[in-house]
Amino acid sequence: MKNPVAIIAGEPNSISSEIIFKSWKSKEKYSKRPFFIIGSIKLLNLQKKKLKYRIKIKKIYKNFKIEHLKGKELPVFDINYNQKTPFKKISTNSNKYIFECFKTALQFVKKEKILGIINCPVSKEYLFKNKYQGITEYISRLSGYKGKEVMLIYNKELAVSPITTHIPVSQINKKINQSEITKKVKTINNFYIKFLNKKPNIAILGLNPHNYSTFKNFEEKKIIQKAINSLRSLKIKIIGPVSTDTSFMAFQRKNFDVIIGMYHDQVLTPFKALYNFNAINITLGLPFLRVSPDHGVAKNIAGKNEANPKSLIEAIKFFNNIK
Repeated sequence: MKNPVAIIAGEPNSISSEIIFKSWKSKEKYSKRPFFIIGSIKLLNLQKKKLKYRIKIKKIYKNFKIEHLKGKELPVFDINYNQKTPFKKISTNSNKYIFECFKTALQFVKKEKILGIINCPVSKEYLFKNKYQGITEYISRLSGYKGKEVMLIYNKELAVSPITTHIPVSQINKKINQSEITKKVKTINNFYIKFLNKKPNIAILGLNPHNYSTFKNFEEKKIIQKAINSLRSLKIKIIGPVSTDTSFMAFQRKNFDVIIGMYHDQVLTPFKALYNFNAINITLGLPFLRVSPDHGVAKNIAGKNEANPKSLIEAIKFFNNIK
């Protein structure tokens, strides 16, 4: 039997438990690979009671076997959590619990007990307090691969990736360079070949409007085009720099598999307008696969039973065909 996937329960005061319950209820329709939750049994029981879900939870242990994950009971590796009530205000009170969930997941990775990790949403502003830009950067440092991480927002039809992630717009032009672009494109290309059995068509965007600036050495000429030339010499299928304003209109006609932008919102905003919840966030460049739903904690609807589990289900489905 294939190794299972561990799902980190995420921020307790959010929609995380709700999307877990909804995904578990329909798992027979989409999941070929076993999975289990890393989180607090006490907390999950409180939340399922409030949400009125009739799901039984069973405790599993570090030496679990695949057969322990079978059946109708939701398998959970228990992490201690002391807060008495769910769905209260998000704060730093949950940090110790969330960090323990991540550390436990990486211990399972090291022992080769799991294929990969899915983490439910967390609130970065409270969890990291400016220490890390986001989960992508945090988990790469925790696993000893700082600087090698690549964020890929993936849908079967199209994926996007930003060269820089969670940084202020004023710092973007200082952070992009030929080496970083080349490294990240190679990582994405290798991922498609290894896991998806496909050599992708990659489009890379410019930074400036219409790929032009009045400055003599603007970024498209000084950095981006040189990176593209270097990548083409490696037989990577890449075109660009492509003008941002038309790139998402042309991706189907030009058969782009991946659009790579210079900064976070340059590619994520149009991508989310196209696909909404039908996408997942994959961290590449690690010795294991880390995936998460492509949305946040949705604190405005926490506890209201209105959350859409689509992105978490897509994250679980992604692992079905991974060897």
